[in-house]
Amino acid sequence: MVSRVRVWLNRTYAENVFFMDQLRRNPSDRAVEIHATHGDPDSPVLAAADTADLEPEGLSPAAYVEYALDQCARRGIDVFVPRLHQEAIVAHRAEFEAAGTALLAPSAEAVAVFQDKATAYRAAQAIGVPVPPWWRVTGEDELIAAVEELEAVGHRACFKPAAGAGGVGFRTVTRAPFSLVHLSGFPSAYVPLDLVVQAVRAAEEPVDWLVMPRLEEPEVSVDCLTGRDNRIRMAVGRTKNGRRRGFTLREQWLEPAIRLAEGFGLHYLSNIQFRMYGDQPVLLDVNTRPAGGLHQLSQCGVNAPWAAVQLALGEDPGEVKPPFLGTDYTVVSGPRPLRSASLPHQRAEEPEPVQPPVVPAVPVGPVNQAGIGAAQALPL
Repeated sequence: MVSRVRVWLNRTYAENVFFMDQLRRNPSDRAVEIHATHGDPDSPVLAAADTADLEPEGLSPAAYVEYALDQCARRGIDVFVPRLHQEAIVAHRAEFEAAGTALLAPSAEAVAVFQDKATAYRAAQAIGVPVPPWWRVTGEDELIAAVEELEAVGHRACFKPAAGAGGVGFRTVTRAPFSLVHLSGFPSAYVPLDLVVQAVRAAEEPVDWLVMPRLEEPEVSVDCLTGRDNRIRMAVGRTKNGRRRGFTLREQWLEPAIRLAEGFGLHYLSNIQFRMYGDQPVLLDVNTRPAGGLHQLSQCGVNAPWAAVQLALGEDPGEVKPPFLGTDYTVVSGPRPLRSASLPHQRAEEPEPVQPPVVPAVPVGPVNQAGIGAAQALPL
């Protein structure tokens, strides 16, 4: 009898409820039990898991490693998919393995390279992967010089934190003065340069930003699955052009992604993003973790989470190729259940809320051109 697999996801993105769904729907019908932890008691990943804990707040990376080792021992975790404090956790891989837990995460060296975007761009350039022009800035003079150099050759400048994920802190610079235009509709990623300069000047500490040209679509995210032998098992590109999404196996996207994944030990699941600089694809970002949109590969017949768990368990899935690429689609969000409202985050004096009647959720998600919903998606 094949034993069940116990998988833990720590403080992760809401979309990873679909990562969990795919593990349970694995083609071998092997039983999978999922443990989840999060700092937010209303995270949908807690409700989607078989067992769940609230994470303690304020732990240092070293203290979090101790917490994680304890979770693995108490919960009997076979495979741990770390997002929070990934760098500290992978540095202790041997201790997790001694406890019987495989880490579904890259090597410590790879995580260190791609934590910092400037370091990542230099590393990519060194192996021949094209990157956009970029400047690392810490103050107003460097910022203005970089913006002016880009604008002089016809580019619109943008900036983002040198370390970060999920597009947090990304802004596009505009010369338009602040006006009611900026207060109409939804908040915009466009910000007047003079306001940025004022904010940098008033800051108590230097900023740490990359300034670069605003790159054009299509954006292609290549989801990769790589073994600890540094050999690629899967590489599939997910394309994004406005609201339209699709898939690609074109070499111009896959070849540089594979070169990065195999060359830097991006073991297990990674996500490597490209955009266009003129007529050339260039590296945008490298995520050393499963992408929030990884579940969308189910649209082309691929269960990447299960293949990765197999690989972590030493059960090589072999080459994972999509049997078809499917039609273009778009992404919409839908409701997910939460855990009981009586979780510890409530104050004791608060009355128990009245529970609304249970209404069956209508599954929604990527919608193809025929209007058929398939794999679901949630905002971060």
